[in-house]
Amino acid sequence: MRLFIIFIFSLVPFFAQSSHIVLIIDDMGNKPEDAAAFALPQNIVFAILPNKPLSRPFSKRAAIQQREVILHMPMESLSGVKQEKGVLLASMSSTEIEHNLQMALDSVPNAIGLNNHMGSKFTQLSYPLSVTMDFLLENQLFFIDSRTTRYSKAQLIADKKGVLNMKRHVFLDHVAKPEQIDLQFNRLIELSKKHGYAIAIAHPYPDTLEYLKTHLNLLEEQGITLAKISELVAYQSADATGSHLVSSISTLKD
Repeated sequence: MRLFIIFIFSLVPFFAQSSHIVLIIDDMGNKPEDAAAFALPQNIVFAILPNKPLSRPFSKRAAIQQREVILHMPMESLSGVKQEKGVLLASMSSTEIEHNLQMALDSVPNAIGLNNHMGSKFTQLSYPLSVTMDFLLENQLFFIDSRTTRYSKAQLIADKKGVLNMKRHVFLDHVAKPEQIDLQFNRLIELSKKHGYAIAIAHPYPDTLEYLKTHLNLLEEQGITLAKISELVAYQSADATGSHLVSSISTLKD
């Protein structure tokens, strides 16, 4: 515990020295072509879909690269379409939610956190979110809100439960065209310069991967560092009030 506290506060000067971005590649493990993303820099985190044939192999391959992985957990959307296997539904009991979360986590064994896949309905509801956050707390996982709805209560519930959490600031390829990706990437840079850091979500689309291979190399020239997700979550905790930090980390197992 003491070493973890020291680690958190050691990141404060690191993040104060320059602007930082964190990049999450969502929907990993959906198809073999996604493997092209493994050529991206090591600090880019992969959000791997659970219960797919490639979920476990991709998680293990990322571990070999020392790349961080989070669980890209399917949650119920308002549209109710394209629901993945093992999706979390608002109508589920606590036992059903916990079962689906455990099944998903077992298929992505190296996950250190979780972000929502879809979830515009699920993330608006207090009860299923409370069950989810209790599970994350018990398994020492942080939460990244993908913000698929502006009415999301996920961070509010996470804070109440003492789960370390952050939110997505930019979708790089919501419109998967080079000119739109460029527009969103520049927005990401501006946000990181303004606030010190920013989190972006992208996908393993060919145009996205090609753009990132070229433009990530230019970040250093602009005084921007590509940070690991664990570093940013820990820094955000250190940047919060001391009481919030103690409350959050005291729940972690020794």
